[in-house]
Parts: sequence; C-alpha cells; structure tokens
Amino acid sequence: MRGFVVGLVVLHHATLAYCTFGHIDRVNYARSTAPIVDPQRWVVFDLVVRLDDGFFMPLLFLLSGLFVRDGLIRHGPAAFLGTRIRRLGLPFAIAILTVGPLAYYPSFLQAGGTPGFGSFWIRTVTAGPWPSGPPWFIGVLLLFDVAATLVFILASRCIVGPVPPPAPRAVTGFALLLAGSCLLYLPLLLALGPTLWLGIGPLAVQGSRIGLYAGYFAAGVGLGCGGMPAIVQFARRLSTRWTAWSLLAALTGAAFLTAGETARWGLHRPAPITLVALGTMQVTFCAAASFGLLALFLRFGGGRSAAWDSLAANSFAIYLLHYPLVTWTQYGLLATRAGAPMKSAVVFTVALAASWACASSLRSFPLVGRIL
Repeated sequence: MRGFVVGLVVLHHATLAYCTFGHIDRVNYARSTAPIVDPQRWVVFDLVVRLDDGFFMPLLFLLSGLFVRDGLIRHGPAAFLGTRIRRLGLPFAIAILTVGPLAYYPSFLQAGGTPGFGSFWIRTVTAGPWPSGPPWFIGVLLLFDVAATLVFILASRCIVGPVPPPAPRAVTGFALLLAGSCLLYLPLLLALGPTLWLGIGPLAVQGSRIGLYAGYFAAGVGLGCGGMPAIVQFARRLSTRWTAWSLLAALTGAAFLTAGETARWGLHRPAPITLVALGTMQVTFCAAASFGLLALFLRFGGGRSAAWDSLAANSFAIYLLHYPLVTWTQYGLLATRAGAPMKSAVVFTVALAASWACASSLRSFPLVGRIL
C-alpha cells in the first residue's frame, strides 16, 4: 500500500508540469505552480492532479501513525524518538541540502535565473527561497512523532491500559474520520485559504492542511493503540466490504471533480460559502478514497510478489530521491514537441525507474540501509 501511494506521488509530480493551470512566477520561482511548467498541456492531467492531491498525503500520514504505539511500547519513548530522529531527521537534513536544491535549480533557470549551481545553492541556503520539495512530509512527520511521544509519556495509562481499546466498526471509523477532518480542516481553510504554505526555512507545510494531516496521523495512532488484534479486526471489516468502499470512493471522487475548479484556487479564491462546500467535498473524498484503497489492498494485496516487495522496501528512498529526476527530465523535454501525454509518460518512467534503482543500490550499504 505504501509503495503504491509513493508511486502515485511520483505520477503526481510527473504530470504537474503539463496541467492547464500551470504558470511561472519569474519573480519568485518557488511560487510557480510546479518547478517546471511546460507549454504543452493536457486537461486530463488536471483531473489526475486534483484526485491525487485530494487524498494521498493524508493517507500517508495515517499509514505512518499505525505502528507508533507499538514502537513506543517495544522500544520506550527515548529509544523510539532516537530512532525516528535517525530515520526521519537525518534524511530530511541531507535532502534539504542536496535533493531540494538539485530539484529546483531547473525551475530557477526556467524562471530566468543566472546559470551557476554553486551561487544558486549558496543563495538558497542563506537568503532563500529554500523550498524542500517532497521532504516536507518527512519533517512534519517527525514533528508528529515527537508530539505522539510526549502524549505517550504524559498519558501512558490511557494509551497503554491493561485492556486495549477495540477496533471501531468501519462505518463508525469513517464517520469519526470525516467529522474530525471537517473540524480540523475547514476553519483553517477559511482563515488561510487553500494555497498558503507556512514554515521556517525549508520546513514548510500547507497551512490549511496542518490539522487535516495531524488528524489522519492521530487516526492511525488511535487505531494502533488497540495493538495488532484491533488492526487485524478493522482490516477484516474493511476487506469484506471492499466493493462498497471502492464504489463510495469512485462516487465521491466524481463529485469532488465536478464540485468546482479546485485546481484554480491559487488564481481565484472562491467565496467563503463556496470554499466550505469544496472543502467538505474534499475531506469526504479523502476519507472515502483512503478507506477504499485500504479495502482493495487488504482484499487483493495479500499475495507475495518480488516487484511489489521491492517497491515497498524501497518506497521511502524513492520518495526522497525522485524529485530531481522528475524536474531535470521535464526541463530536458521542454524543447521537444512530443505532446504532454508522451512527455509525462517518459518523466514518470525515468523518475520511478531511476529512483528505484538508486534506492536499491544505496540500501545495499548497511549503514544507509538501516536509515532508508
């Protein structure tokens, strides 16, 4: 499941350059709709990007929270937090100094910047802008892990009781997730708008989605508080109704796409009532898509496959490494007229294959393998 979602992340970035709403900010390249904006566009990619953006990052936070409680119990708060700092903090620090600047240098050039990677790197880490790209997720996840550790320490009796809490019924879990998402997302969406990013230096997050991401992470931690029996029980309940959950995801996805031109939020901010309606539709689709994909993988993803096993094992490293491969391939294809669909297919294939190969090679070194 994690490997599949990371594949969607690569696809998302591979198509973003070819959406019809793309524009270049030549004053601040980091405010462009994508690092590379190609003159060749395809409206179908608008739909792909909207759907992906509607659910896949909250789902990654949910998956990341599932075994936090188990790790805290097995290792203890200090050892658990030390492990997370090594496995998340160290890759984040290395990525923002290497992967991020490498990925955004082509964007700087397309926006009219003066060639010279050395001077670009120095200006990035001293004066900014300093966009991190995909590693923002790693930094935010580490902060959530720190918060979960503090809660564990302060309220361990509630989290680790003699009788683990039972798994909720699937419909109840969906209703709780949806209600919590509305409470955590809609007020920030109204206050900050859908496109504002907040952060310090390279550690940034989309402002309106801070609560949404925290809620999904907390949902994963909450389900994991029941231990493996609760997770297995919840999984069985989901998988037996995989048809219904998949249909709900498809219907809410279609409604989400037709609810409004969400991809144009950054250009024209809707009225508050419209923003609430679009936000409600988004969190509904997000919850339905998360449950639908989980149900499908629980029902059909139980077999073993060498390719899927490799993708799962290397997914974290692929997530960290793919972005420069995406942007440099897109930059190299700017002058060609192969068409947006063909360009995107080339970018996706190159980025996924090359990052997968690099990830596998890097993880063959014992020290790197323990981190990635």
